[in-house]
Parts: sequence; C-alpha cells; structure tokens
Amino acid sequence: MTTSVVITGLGVAAPNGLGKEDFWEATREGRSGIGPLTRFDGSGYPAKLAGEVPGFDAKEHLPSRLLPQTDRMTRLALVATDWALADAGIKPQEAEGFEMGVVTASSSGGFEFGQNELRKLWSKGSQHVSAYQSFAWFYAVNSGQISIRNGMKGPSGVLVSDQAGGLDAVAHARRQIRKGTGMIVSGSIDASVCPWGWVAQLASGRLSTVEDPARAYLPFDPRAAGHVAGEGGAMLILEQADKARRRGARIYGEVAGYGATFDPKPGSGAEPGLRKAIELALADAGTAPGDVDVVFADAAAVPELDRAEADAINTVFGPRAVPVTAPKTMTGRLYSGAAPLDLATALLAMESGLIPPSTNTEPDPALGLDLVTGDARPARVNTALVLARGHGGFNSAVLLRTAPTG
Repeated sequence: MTTSVVITGLGVAAPNGLGKEDFWEATREGRSGIGPLTRFDGSGYPAKLAGEVPGFDAKEHLPSRLLPQTDRMTRLALVATDWALADAGIKPQEAEGFEMGVVTASSSGGFEFGQNELRKLWSKGSQHVSAYQSFAWFYAVNSGQISIRNGMKGPSGVLVSDQAGGLDAVAHARRQIRKGTGMIVSGSIDASVCPWGWVAQLASGRLSTVEDPARAYLPFDPRAAGHVAGEGGAMLILEQADKARRRGARIYGEVAGYGATFDPKPGSGAEPGLRKAIELALADAGTAPGDVDVVFADAAAVPELDRAEADAINTVFGPRAVPVTAPKTMTGRLYSGAAPLDLATALLAMESGLIPPSTNTEPDPALGLDLVTGDARPARVNTALVLARGHGGFNSAVLLRTAPTG
C-alpha cells in the first residue's frame, strides 16, 4: 500500500503578509503586497514594482552569529521553517536526526549576498570578501542551513527548475517519506530583489514595466504585459500520515498527486507539456477531473503563455468547468517560492471553505476560464490542483486533497 503523505505545518513569508495568519487574512480579503521597489533604487530600471516582504527584521528572530553568514532569502527561510515546525507541533531537538530531512527549491541562490561580496572584491580587493561567500550564494544553502540549525540528518537536497521548483521539491520530499523518512521540511523561499537579481529577471523579457501596481500584473487579461517579480514563499512540514495521526497532529491535507513534464523544442509546433503534467497528477492521485474543486494557476501574464495554460485547463476539465484562481496577483511571482505559497494558500482555502480571488485582472472571455475575481468565493474545497511553469520549459502540477481518516 502506498504511504499517504500529509502536510502538518505551514510557515509563510509573503509580500502581503508575514506569517500564516497575516498572509491568509490579506489574501482572502484581496489585499496586495505589490508596490514600488524599496530594497534598492529602481529608478534606472524598466521594471519598478516588486512584491517585497514587509516588516522582516532578522535580528528579532535569529541569533546574531547567523546574520553575517546568510543572505536575506536564507534568513526568511530559517524563520519560516521555525514557524512551520511550531505550527506542526514538532520540536526537532526532541526527534531523531536521521528521521528528519530537508528538500527545498531555489531559482537564484543568495544573489544579494553574492552581489555585495563581489562589489567588495572589485572595489577593495579579495581580502575584504567574506569567507561565507563560499556558500551563502549557493542554490542549496537553504537546505544546508535549515538542516544544521535543526539537527536534521535525513535525506536532503535542492531542486532547481525556476517557478516549477517548489512543486518538484515537495514531490521529492513525498518520495523520500515514502521510502521511510518520518518528516521532511520542504518548500522554498527566494529573494533576489537586488540589482544583480533584478537584471537577471529582466533578461527573461517577462517582467511588466507598467508602473501602476493595480495594472502591472494581469494574468488572463487582454491587457497582460508580463508579471511583477517578488520575494518570499512558504515552508511546509510533510509527514507520514499514520505517524502524524498517532501524535495528534493537525493535518492540513494530503499531497495526493504529482506530475511533471518538459515542453518540446520551441518552434516544433508540438503541444506544451502542461496538460500532460495535469493528467499525470490526476492519475497519480486516482482523481477524476470532475472531483477537482479549484485550480491555482501558474498565471504568467504573458498572452501566449496564458492562452496555453487556459487551453490545458479547458482540455482536461472543460471550459468554465472548474474555478480557477491566481492569488499571486497580490504578491507577484516569487521565483521558486511562488508554488509552495500557492500550496499553503490552497490548504488554507480547504480549511476555510473559501477560494481567494485573483485581484485587478479582468479575464478575457475567449479564454474560457471561470476565474475567481473580485471577492473570495465561498466553496467546499476538498481537492485543489496547483500548477507551476518554469522558464525554459518546466511544467509541474501537485494535487492536494483532504487528508484520509483512519
């Protein structure tokens, strides 16, 4: 019998809320965290808006010894992990180290830390570069720092597939738990709102240059002109369902299905891979399309990509047959942190019986989507599908459902 894997803890650091409660209150009410860049002077860049995590002071949450060796993304990830563990009622110091692992995703690594140290190298010389540069910039640093801080000696790793990476990480965590690991911290926090990271994101050609926060990020809208980038994400606690129930844990939901594909070569004329990823996730979960209560869209806000996503959803479910939402319109696209934040949002929607809205956007009727806009929509949500696509052709889908009893 296949081991059921459930999520028992959520730790959120998002542009519209620091902590699970603040984030969910803002999200269900449609409050955005997108605004003008403040972490650096953005006046000379074509894209001037971002989703920045507000009110985070690492000194209030972490020991001073960690601050010189960590990038902002790692500090956020460490604190979000602390919150997720507390939410799950897990004290790592009381658990067996080899029963705990860490699997995260990353798209950029510690860009801001790396940029600052390279500036020192160029302006002052190598003797002024921090020794911590050797790892603070690295894609795997969050997994490493989380495992060290919490004594987690079980299976660990990092997935790198841009926006799709957060779903891939959770799927890999599920795989490790099915092999016998008791608990794994998974998800992702990314934070590259700095000049070096900003230029890298601009190179994609997909950032919106609209300067009005209410008009800058409009997925599935005829006015769509790219996305707003942001920082943050969510950390999740995954456990074997039986063990979670035995210890009386609060179970948000089950990671029931997963599918991943890669798009064909550009210009080949072949169909993008998102539809197949959805079908694989549904088959993995043994779930029919008609049993899915909501789809959390990737929401690229690039017209051709929006059409491709709408086509995939409509092919599997039928036109306007399932509610679709994109709450990332309130945060921006958070690199690899976006999809884990959608997973956390979906689980909170399941718990609350409420589908959060896609803000500001007015969907093109020709796309055939039942996009939830305006106010949050009351609904019984037992099954939620989360979609993510990474730049370069990655497609991933995760199906969540109410945890089985007994």
